[in-house]
Amino acid sequence: MGAMENSILIQNGIVIDGTGSAPYKASVLVGNGRIDAVFKEGLPPDLNPQQLVDAKGKYVLPGIIDCHVHVMIDAYRFTEQLSTPFSLNFYKAIDHCNRLLRAGITTARDAGGADFGVKKALEMGLIKGPELQISISILSTTGGHVDAWLPSGTQSHLLLPPYPGHPSGICDGPMEVRKRVREVLRSGADCIKVCSTGGVMGPNDHPEFTQFTVAELNIMVEEARMRKGKKVMAHAQGLEGIKNAIRAGVHSIEHGIFLDDEAIDLMLENNVFLVPTLLAVHSVIEGDYPTQVVDRAKAVFDTHRESIAKAHKAGVKIAMGTDSGVMGHGKNMEELRLMCEVGMSPMESIVASTKTAAECLGIVDRTGTLEIGKQADMLVLDANPLEKISSLGRDGNMAHILQKGTLI
Repeated sequence: MGAMENSILIQNGIVIDGTGSAPYKASVLVGNGRIDAVFKEGLPPDLNPQQLVDAKGKYVLPGIIDCHVHVMIDAYRFTEQLSTPFSLNFYKAIDHCNRLLRAGITTARDAGGADFGVKKALEMGLIKGPELQISISILSTTGGHVDAWLPSGTQSHLLLPPYPGHPSGICDGPMEVRKRVREVLRSGADCIKVCSTGGVMGPNDHPEFTQFTVAELNIMVEEARMRKGKKVMAHAQGLEGIKNAIRAGVHSIEHGIFLDDEAIDLMLENNVFLVPTLLAVHSVIEGDYPTQVVDRAKAVFDTHRESIAKAHKAGVKIAMGTDSGVMGHGKNMEELRLMCEVGMSPMESIVASTKTAAECLGIVDRTGTLEIGKQADMLVLDANPLEKISSLGRDGNMAHILQKGTLI
């Protein structure tokens, strides 16, 4: 057999396929960006791939999917953002995206900030980074989580100011909410991001503040569903706002700091995903943030971990997300270690970061597991992440990264 066009053979690796099944020894054949075959018992004698990767003693995983990033910011500092030239944010995003990919994040969902142009630049190969789903603008009430109004009267912005293709996310009342959702969808959003509660970061904010009524949230879900079933992701930290969002029909709860038994039961009944972002609170406490922001994070640290542990034990579907951008991009794999600290096994944290994350993003039919016919998003690691999950994010442990069948 002649050389197979655009083919790579990952030979003699130990495959952790993302389904939760036990690891097995195999060689994986990639052709034209997809997984063509998985050979568990020897190779065909006439196999002649164009490229050969020796994975003996190494571990082969699906590419990691981060369901909550912000590629337009990095280790966010409010005062620094005020003095940053507007267009400089886009040049910085080139580095942010590249760092995510080189950390093993082959797919991500941007939870606010990135616009359709950033997504197109990635698709066209003008910049390197994860395959990206975008929400563009974050919807918030006046005085809510992304309304960075200051007592001086200055009207600032938690991420970026409105501009063509990036509408303002501030809206109040049914009519305004409906129009704002339509504007964001018109701008090319893959999903809608809403704040149903306050948060740690906002200048006039608190995680337990409730934002939007159930009626307003219902409108968002209704408008999204009319656009080929698009989904709504809810920044939801306080208990009342979490329940409001679930009852309105959102697809995923982001953060989920305050959860009780009723909220967990609602998530199970409505098949709602939980994206914990444990790393976000952890990073705010350790980062260079204003004292009031750090104090809020410290106040919810233990509650957050207890809520995620309780949700996991109850069987809520957990999809990995980090809030990368709150901390520096490239540290994303630390989230898996934190998930294990609250009771998930290393295998469960890997499944949450591959198969379940792909389900959350609606792309499990083409990525998230190492199966024949799926997109060849793959990692080859020197160390076994099932023995020590922290090895997944360790510098020097990433032997190879493939995205859509291309070696990065």
